Amino acid sequence: MASIVKILRVLADPNRLRILLLLGGEELSVAELQEILVMGQSTISTHLSQLKQAGLVEDRRTGKSNLYRLKTASGGGGVLEGLLRQAEQEIPEAGSDQAAMRGVLRKRQDKMRAFFDSVAGRLGKDYVPGKSWKSLAEALLRLLPPMVIADLGAGEGTFALLLAERAKKVIAVDTSAKMIEVGREQALRHGVKNVEYRLGDMEEVPIGNGEVDLVFFSQSLHHALHPERAIQEAWRILAPGGRIVILDLARHRFEEARELYADEWLGFSESDLEAMLGKAGFTAVQTSVVHKEPETPQFQTLLAVGNKRSQRVSETAAP
Repeated sequence: MASIVKILRVLADPNRLRILLLLGGEELSVAELQEILVMGQSTISTHLSQLKQAGLVEDRRTGKSNLYRLKTASGGGGVLEGLLRQAEQEIPEAGSDQAAMRGVLRKRQDKMRAFFDSVAGRLGKDYVPGKSWKSLAEALLRLLPPMVIADLGAGEGTFALLLAERAKKVIAVDTSAKMIEVGREQALRHGVKNVEYRLGDMEEVPIGNGEVDLVFFSQSLHHALHPERAIQEAWRILAPGGRIVILDLARHRFEEARELYADEWLGFSESDLEAMLGKAGFTAVQTSVVHKEPETPQFQTLLAVGNKRSQRVSETAAP
């Protein structure tokens, strides 16, 4: 751990403070920091190296680049938090940096959206890792019909149509306008009237608080920029006593998935899902591997379920 003197010396540079303010909210690559700060690659890399040596930032490998973030257990502790709050007020570029960062994150989402626009209408025919009837059947066994269901990251709505056979209503949400269009056409063609397609992001779901009984993620959570936010949104839209069901890839090392399938995350471990669900407030969380593909790279499918506790509480402690 770097000494407080070294940490303060590193923080004396306003540009390094700008970088820390950005990394405090998002993981960013060198290229993204270049775009936001309008600085050269070597300058950004030098600043990051010094911040890393001081124990203020950490990185993780993702595809062909590294993503950097503020190290939460950095040596400066509360001192760093106080300095960054003050820097946010004093550094003139801080506001415009945040706006530029939001633009960079939109580009990430646009890249993912472009992929799904390009395959709209073909997902049922083309191979997609983790999509298997066995894993879907395992999830269906845990459903309690009839209910109002939200299918988040629904794609063209193939599974939403399947759920609609027993649900009161299915709300299918996807960020791709093309996918939504294809889904609506399929529902109309099959005469399904209890599926409603809505354009929106799974991290900002266009559904009101407590409107649904069950939230379903089918191979969509690993496309979220912030999976924990998507799970928190699931909690928000669920009625008390509602349930969440997640089918997603187990953590893997097939880096090509980022380019081939627009994957943001290379799957999750059981502990990852348990931690995110627990943090959001879900109880009775269960996770298990429900399918393993025989072909290389042998993707595995994880199933996770959890409950939103009913608002009823014991009155034994009441006066």
